[in-house]
Amino acid sequence: MAEAKVKHNWTHTSSVLAMLANANRDKKKKPSPFKPDDFNPFAKKTKTDAIRADTPDGLAAMRKEFTGM
Repeated sequence: MAEAKVKHNWTHTSSVLAMLANANRDKKKKPSPFKPDDFNPFAKKTKTDAIRADTPDGLAAMRKEFTGM
């Protein structure tokens, strides 16, 4: 029960932090807005540097990685 309360509090706090960060961000330096999950230590992090294999760029990157060409 205590852990649920802490997670709830962080959800609220991270929303406020995201709002403050978006109000003060430089849109030229960071064009995409902050999300509350960027500030929430309990949010599950997703790996965004993965290359999709079903795109032409992804196929070229895989070909270069695995064959050296």
